[in-house]
Amino acid sequence: MMVRRGVLASAVVLVLSRRALFKFYTITMALVVAATSVLINYYTILHITSSSPYRLAELPLSGSSLWMPLIILQLVFGIGFISLLEIQSRYSHLIFVNMLVPTIGSIVGLPFEVQETLVIISGLLLAIYTTVCLSLRFKWFYYSTKYTFLLLKHMYQVYGLQVMLEDAWKKIHFPDVLRVFWLTRLATQAVFLVYMVRLSNANTGEDSYLQWSEFWELVCHLIISGCDSTLTVLGMSAVISSIAHYLGLGILAFIGSTEEEDKRLGFVAPVLFFILALQTGLSGLKPEERLIRLCRNMCLLLTAILHFIHGMTDPVLMSLSASHVSSFRRHFPVLLVSAFLFVLPILLSCVLWHYYALNTWLFAVTAFCVELCLKVIVSLTVYTLFMIDGHYSVVWEKLDDYVYYVRSTGSIIEFIFGVIMFGNGAYTMMFESGSKIRACMMCLHAYFNIYLQAKNGWKTFINRRTAVKKINSLPEVKVSDREIDDVCAICYQEFRTSARVTPCHHYFHALCLRKWLYIQDTCPMCHQKVYIDDDPKEATSFSNNNGLVVPNEELAQDLADGEPERELDGHELSDDESTEDEEEWTVEQHPPTPEEELLHENERA
Repeated sequence: MMVRRGVLASAVVLVLSRRALFKFYTITMALVVAATSVLINYYTILHITSSSPYRLAELPLSGSSLWMPLIILQLVFGIGFISLLEIQSRYSHLIFVNMLVPTIGSIVGLPFEVQETLVIISGLLLAIYTTVCLSLRFKWFYYSTKYTFLLLKHMYQVYGLQVMLEDAWKKIHFPDVLRVFWLTRLATQAVFLVYMVRLSNANTGEDSYLQWSEFWELVCHLIISGCDSTLTVLGMSAVISSIAHYLGLGILAFIGSTEEEDKRLGFVAPVLFFILALQTGLSGLKPEERLIRLCRNMCLLLTAILHFIHGMTDPVLMSLSASHVSSFRRHFPVLLVSAFLFVLPILLSCVLWHYYALNTWLFAVTAFCVELCLKVIVSLTVYTLFMIDGHYSVVWEKLDDYVYYVRSTGSIIEFIFGVIMFGNGAYTMMFESGSKIRACMMCLHAYFNIYLQAKNGWKTFINRRTAVKKINSLPEVKVSDREIDDVCAICYQEFRTSARVTPCHHYFHALCLRKWLYIQDTCPMCHQKVYIDDDPKEATSFSNNNGLVVPNEELAQDLADGEPERELDGHELSDDESTEDEEEWTVEQHPPTPEEELLHENERA
C-alpha cells in the first residue's frame, strides 16, 4: 500500500509544473517546520522531568540557558512557517503565540499534564491552519495539474512518447538530482567516518591524523557503500556521466574536432556502467565481493571508453591525412592521443595479468585491449598511406586498394574478436553467472557486432567487386598513345598515365571513377548509365512513355534523332509501306470496333 502511494505521489510530482512543484515543496517544508516545533516543545517537557529517561545530562533543567535558546528557536520556526506559507501579517502574530505558549508554560512551571495539553493544542492548531491553507490552494493545484496533464497528452499525440519522456527528463533534471544525492550521501558518510576514526585514535592515544592504511580503508568503505542499492548505483552512474562528459569535451578540444556525435561519451559511459552493474548483480553482493566486482566493471568500462575515444580520433586522423594538412600543431595532438590509446591498453593488460589469474573477466579485458591496439595500428597505417600519397604529386593508382586491404584486415580481425567475445559470454552465462540481462546483452552483441558487421563487410566487398567489373569493361586510353586535352571531372587533375572512357565519351581517372561507382552507377557529368548489363531480358525491349514496345534500342534512338528511313530485310521502306506496316501493327495490337471497320471500308472506296 505504501509503495502504491509513493508511486502515486511521484506521478503527481512529475505532472506538476515547475511553479506548482515549487509551491508543493514549500508547503512540505512548512509541514516539516511545524512538526519539528511541536516535537521540540514536547521533548522539552520530557527533559525537565527528572524521572524521564529522555533527559540529556548536557542540558540544564531550568534557567535562562535553557529557555532563551528555546524561545529563539521557536521564533525562527515561526518565521520560517509564516514565510513558507505566505501568511498575512494579521495572522502571523497568532502563529508566534501558538508556538511560544508551550515554552511559556514550561517557564511558568505548570503541571506536566497541562504542559502536555498545551503542546497537543499547539500542534492541532498548526495542523488545522496548514489544512485550511491547502484547501484554499487545492483549486489552483487541481487546474495546474490538469493543464500540465493535457499538455503532456497533446505532446504525446503530436510528437510521440520519446519527445514527451525527453521533455519530462529535462524538466525534473533527474541526472543532476541523482548526482547531488550521491555526492551528498558520500560526503556525509566521509565526515562521520573521519570523525569516528579520529575519536578512536584520540581514545587510544594515537595520532589524530589519518594514516595511509586508514585513509585507504576509508575510501574502500565509501566506495562499497556508494553502490549498495539500485538508487546509489544510479547516483554513481550520474557521477560517471559527468566525468565522462567533460573528459570527452577535453579530448575533442585537444584534437580539434567539432563533431556533435562525438559528444555522446557522457551518455554511453553511464549506461554501460549501469548495465554492467545490473548484469553482475553489483548491489546485492557482499561488501568484499562488491569491491572486487566494481573494480572489474571499471576495467571493462575503461576499455569501452578507450574504444569510444578511438572512434573520436580516427575521423580526425583520416581528415588530416586526406586533406594534406602540413601543420605539425594539427597532427601532433591526434598522434599523441593515438599513441596513448596504443600504450595504455598494453600497460593495463600487463598489470592485470601480473596480479590476477586467467578467468573469463580477464580474458574479456585482454581481448578488448588487443582489439583496440589493432584498431590503432590500422588507423595509423591508413594515415601513413595517405601521407605518403600527399607527399608525391603523382596520382597513386593503387592507394585505394591498399587502404581497402588494410581496413578489411582490421574488420576481419574485429569480427573474429566479436565471435570470440560471444563465446566467452556464452561460457560465462552457462557456467558462472547466468542472468536475463546477460542473455539480452549477448543477443544485442550477436546482432550488432557480428551479424551487422558481417553483412556490411560483405556488402562492401560486393560493391567493390561490381565497381571493378564496371571499370574493367570501359576502354582505357593511354596518354603515351593519345594526348588528352582535358582534366578529370572528379579530382580536377590532369591525366598523366591513362584514362577511362565512359560510353558517353567522358574521361576520368580509373581510381576516381571507381570511387564514384561505389556510390552510384551514372556518369558524373551527364548522369547516363556507365555500365550496361548484358542481360537479355533488359536488352530485348524498351518501353517509352507512350507504352509502345520497341524491339531495339538503336532503332528507338534513330527514330528519336529523326531518321526517315531504315533498311530492313535487305530493302528500303517507303513512307507508304512504313505507314501501312504501322497500321497493320496497330490493328494487330488493338482489335477494331465495328465503327472503325466501316470507316476503313469507306476510305478504301
